Amino acid sequence: MKDKELDIAYFLSFCMEQYKNKHKISGEEVATLFERHGVLSYLKDNFEVLHTQGHRWLMEEIDELIDKQKNGMKK
Repeated sequence: MKDKELDIAYFLSFCMEQYKNKHKISGEEVATLFERHGVLSYLKDNFEVLHTQGHRWLMEEIDELIDKQKNGMKK
């Protein structure tokens, strides 16, 4: 695995762990939620910008992304 791929993998796992702790849900629930709403793809595609942000900001960004996805599904 290349260094950047490893950095992205660490970043994704960091975001998942932080989200799990923030919302007090299981890792499986986070994985399902992130998969359903495209969060992992978003984080990976925007790694260069996102990995420089603090964890609180990242959690807000993820919450907003999920909310937008949920609202889009209702229409």
